[in-house]
Amino acid sequence: MALKIRLARGGTKKRPFYRIVVADSRSPRDGRFIERLGQYNPLLPKDSAERIKLNEDRIKHWLGNGAKPTDRVARFLGDANILEFKPGNNPQKAKPKAKAQERAEAARLAAEEASQAENDAADAPAEEAPAEGGEAENAEAAES
Repeated sequence: MALKIRLARGGTKKRPFYRIVVADSRSPRDGRFIERLGQYNPLLPKDSAERIKLNEDRIKHWLGNGAKPTDRVARFLGDANILEFKPGNNPQKAKPKAKAQERAEAARLAAEEASQAENDAADAPAEEAPAEGGEAENAEAAES
């Protein structure tokens, strides 16, 4: 039997309250559990002593019997110095997916083409501008 130390949700809609329990990993989240080991109230301020309550000796007993904590419970146990918590690192999760990579590549190519067009326009010789005053003044000057 695979044992988990995990959170079981209670409370009402939009007012969560969690019990920290040890349960068989195959049982439902809020279903049958073996023993209640503590509680967690996320609505209280982080510095409140009532936010997380743990029964340390029973938690140590179940850890010794092979129970594995979930990530969130392991974080709580690490904060209480019951268990050493090492956060995981998944660099693959932060990478953009295929469509986002395609869009980024298309934007990069468009920016390169635009900068190339600007460079070509700057290198080309400028055409001579017509004389000031326009054609009407030039015609009057020719008649005189």
